[in-house]
Amino acid sequence: MGTLMDGILNMSPLLAYVLVFLLVFAEDALFIGFIIPGETAAVLGGVIASQGHAYLWLMIVLVITAAITGDSVGYEIGKHFGPKILSIRILRKKQDSLNRAQEFLRRRGGSAVFLGRFVAFFRAVMPALAGISRMPYRRFLVFNAAGGLVWGTAFVVLGFLAGNSYETVAKTVGRDTAAIILIIAVSAWIIWRIKKHHQARTPEEPKADAP
Repeated sequence: MGTLMDGILNMSPLLAYVLVFLLVFAEDALFIGFIIPGETAAVLGGVIASQGHAYLWLMIVLVITAAITGDSVGYEIGKHFGPKILSIRILRKKQDSLNRAQEFLRRRGGSAVFLGRFVAFFRAVMPALAGISRMPYRRFLVFNAAGGLVWGTAFVVLGFLAGNSYETVAKTVGRDTAAIILIIAVSAWIIWRIKKHHQARTPEEPKADAP
């Protein structure tokens, strides 16, 4: 485990930048968010920066840029391919969640684009749904950029702080133990956050307009 963690932390800066950017970008542009949540890549970028292998400010800029451009590509896919997107297998299996996302977008408009950035499933489908609904791109971009800015900064900084904690623990109990602690802690936090928002927050959204 320590060897794996050291390998990740010691990858070349260029590779680290490219890897993090592509993972965040592809989350919404190619719908891989159902497999690899963007938070994982953003946090990893912060951890790498904490070890001095990348600039924190540049990692934040790249994550924000990847989030905004990835969402924009997702928007264009939804706009040009329309309902065909909704018929892909991975979305058919999540029809209830997709219906909630569509209803949320109908009621909240641009705010749904911003808030959707912080909910795993919504983040993966909201850009395409916005394109399908023909939301004006300028309006979409404003809320998309705001969400990407807040989300990208928060998760890279989270990884940066986690990475600093990793180095402190490593000096005390060894790198193998520290690597295990870091991976478990970050993974548990990400899983907890995704489940919390997906199971608690999103089911409540349709009730907002109830008389």
